[in-house]
Amino acid sequence: MAIQYDLEGQQRVYEKWAPIYDAIYHKFLSDAHSKTAAAASNCGRDILEVGVGTGLVLRYYPPDRNVVGVDLSVHMLQKAIEKVDELGLTHVKLLASMDACRLGFPDARFDAVAVPFVITLVPDPEGALDEMRRVLKPGGEIIVTSKLGADRGIVPKIEEWLAPLMRQVGWSSHFKVSRLEKWAARHPDMDVVEVAPVFPWGFFKLVRIKKKA
Repeated sequence: MAIQYDLEGQQRVYEKWAPIYDAIYHKFLSDAHSKTAAAASNCGRDILEVGVGTGLVLRYYPPDRNVVGVDLSVHMLQKAIEKVDELGLTHVKLLASMDACRLGFPDARFDAVAVPFVITLVPDPEGALDEMRRVLKPGGEIIVTSKLGADRGIVPKIEEWLAPLMRQVGWSSHFKVSRLEKWAARHPDMDVVEVAPVFPWGFFKLVRIKKKA
């Protein structure tokens, strides 16, 4: 039986968040956003951002890159389009509504795929990662930044206690770094090459997953 995902329900949630998202998250996530863009830019010129949202990361890419952004929500994308126009972000070549599990790009199209604060929201994260791997060039990287749960120690207990609050903003204590590592282990050409903490105090993490050349 095919798995059914409530994509329309997600779009309704994003429609409500679109008008206030920037005011809440711009400064709080700026360190993670800038480091996501830097890691992706280090991989090459052609970058895909999955879950571009209102475009908060777009300003951080160097002007000599070619950035394509996709998101499920057309309401979020409208904010991103306005931002590109207002800031004159000529390196942004395309913004389009697209399901992360059905990317409309050819194989091996991008040097990097940036995934800022969206992997825990995707109903089928492994399916989305499979698509990112497909459109990624050999030698390229998937850059995942998000609230990723700890696997050991007392931190998982604290995160479990905070889980109801975190779910309200799309952060899941149940989605752990080990889930990304297990996905990569199923693909001989993919390796997790770095797990780095980002502000605040490592609450968020940046994970680099490299496709072998």
